Amino acid sequence: MQLTIRGLPPEMEDAVRSEARKERTSLNKAVIGLLEKALGKPGPREQITISHDLDRFCGAWTDEEASELENRFRDNRKIDMELWD
Repeated sequence: MQLTIRGLPPEMEDAVRSEARKERTSLNKAVIGLLEKALGKPGPREQITISHDLDRFCGAWTDEEASELENRFRDNRKIDMELWD
């Protein structure tokens, strides 16, 4: 699809050109990227980055520890039907 935009305010043109330079892409791709962001739709170039640099501060549970914790919470997850009447 092709779309022509007339009467684009100079500050918007500058913003699109700036985005294109920043992303090292064409004006067309910059406009598409900006529209995707404005509409809350991540584009194909956006990737979720998972960082593990703080993992050492969090620790990790063994399967045994996780199972024990699950068992301790089991009673707390029971629904007392008398409270719902």
